[in-house]
Amino acid sequence: MCSHFYFFREVFYISKDIPQLNGEIKDKELRVITADGEQLGIMSAKEALNEAQKRGQDLVKIAPQAKPPVVKIMDYSKYRYEQAKRDKENRKKQKTVDTKEIRLSLNIDVGDFNTKVNQAKKFIAKGDKLKVSIRLRGREMAHPELGTAIMERFAQALGEDINVDKAPKLEGRQILMFASSKTSK
Repeated sequence: MCSHFYFFREVFYISKDIPQLNGEIKDKELRVITADGEQLGIMSAKEALNEAQKRGQDLVKIAPQAKPPVVKIMDYSKYRYEQAKRDKENRKKQKTVDTKEIRLSLNIDVGDFNTKVNQAKKFIAKGDKLKVSIRLRGREMAHPELGTAIMERFAQALGEDINVDKAPKLEGRQILMFASSKTSK
């Protein structure tokens, strides 16, 4: 995403995320817009820069792919501050979904099974996705249908408000199933 420039044994990175400002803009013709959205028309880069300096603001290239490129006269530091503030607010509103794993075995007892079901319900109530796995060892590989039956019993024990995203399936030596809450969608 960055371009590399080697100059006197130093490496300079030019990021594609940062727009060109003021003197960096070298295009012959530019479409100029003010901070209010008013169009000033098509000008040369020098005229646009003079207009921005006259207003005490920066010249920022906002649409480099347009013909001619579009630049805006604005206070760039204020724009960056507001953009950072918006990004921070968006990150606060964003919810990360974790995947929690519960491991079962073919010879799990009723008490252990119920404990795992209760733990899974807590995870799903918290909004996490659930990965349920059974590792088959040795002669257990001869009877993967027993593991699938335990997985289906586990899914029924979780209740009806649970959505099985991926049905139990044998993958190598493991039987995997993924589940999540129906209300999370």
